[in-house]
Amino acid sequence: MRNFSELTEREILALAIANEEEDGRIYLDIAEGLRGEYPGSANVFTEMAAEEGEHRHRLLEVYRAKFGEHIPLIRRQDVRGFVQHKPVWQMYPMNLKAVRSLAENMETETQGFYRRAAGRSEDVTIRKLLGDLADAEVEHEHRADQLVEENLPAHVRRDEDAHARQSFVLRVIQPGLAGLMDGSVSTLAPVFAAAFASGNTWETFLVGLAASVGAGISMGFAEALSDNGSLTGRGAPLIRGGICGLMTTAGGIGHTLPFLIPFFWTAMAVAIAVVIVELAVISWVRWKYMDTPPVSATLQVAFGGALVFAVGILIGSS
Repeated sequence: MRNFSELTEREILALAIANEEEDGRIYLDIAEGLRGEYPGSANVFTEMAAEEGEHRHRLLEVYRAKFGEHIPLIRRQDVRGFVQHKPVWQMYPMNLKAVRSLAENMETETQGFYRRAAGRSEDVTIRKLLGDLADAEVEHEHRADQLVEENLPAHVRRDEDAHARQSFVLRVIQPGLAGLMDGSVSTLAPVFAAAFASGNTWETFLVGLAASVGAGISMGFAEALSDNGSLTGRGAPLIRGGICGLMTTAGGIGHTLPFLIPFFWTAMAVAIAVVIVELAVISWVRWKYMDTPPVSATLQVAFGGALVFAVGILIGSS
C-alpha cells in the first residue's frame, strides 16, 4: 500500500478511472438490489451510475492523450487514506437509509480526492480536468437531490420509507421481540423456582444459564424453520433465527447473571430489578414498533411476567 503523496500523475489518473468505474458499478448494484421493492430509488441510482460513466470517459480521453492506451490497475485499497466501504453484496437485504448514506459518503470522498489530486498536478490539462471533476461531484450531489425529486416525489418517498420500516419490523424487530419476550418471561419460572427451592445462588445461576441457552437454541431453530421468507417478506431464515435465538438467550441471561452474587437476597433483589427493566424494554419495543398503546403494552407484559414469576415462586417454595 502506498501513500497518496507518492503517486505520479499517471497513477492518479489511473486511480481516478478505477474509482469512477467502481462507483458506477456500486450504484448499479444498489439499483438492482432496490428495484423490486423501491423502484423510485432504483431509478435514482441508475442515473447516478450513468453520470459516473460520463466522468470515466472524460478521464479516459485525457489519460489516452497523455499516457497512451495501457492503464495500470490501481484501486482504492492500494492507497492509504481511502475509506473502505462495505461491499454492496454484503448489504442484502437493502436498507434504504444505509445505501443513501453510502452514496453521500462516496460523493464526499470522491470530491476530496479530486481536490487533493488537482492540487498536486503540475500538468495544466490534468489539473483542469481534476478540478472540473471535483466541481462536478458537488454538482452531482445537487443532481442527486434533483433526481430524488424527479423519481421520488413526496408520496413515493413516504411509501418507500414506510415499506422500509415494515421490512425492518418483519426481519429484525419481530424475531428479536419474540426472542426477548420468550427469554425474559419463560425463563422466570425455572430461575426463581430453582432459587427458592435451593436457596443457592450458584445452582440457580446454572439452572438459569441452561434454561437461557436451551431456550435460545430452541427459539432460533423454531424461527428459522417457520418460513423461508419468500412469501412473507420476512427475510433470510438464518438471520431471523440468529436474531431470535440471541435475543432469547440475552433475555434469560439478564436476570440469571445477578445470581453470580453469593448473597441470596442481594442476588434476588438485583434479579427482580433486572426483570422489571426487561419487561419495560419489551413494553417500549411493542409501543415503538408494533403500534401497541403504551398503557396496554405495559399492562399485558407486566401481567404475563408477574404470572410466570408467581408460578416460579410457588413451585420453588412448595
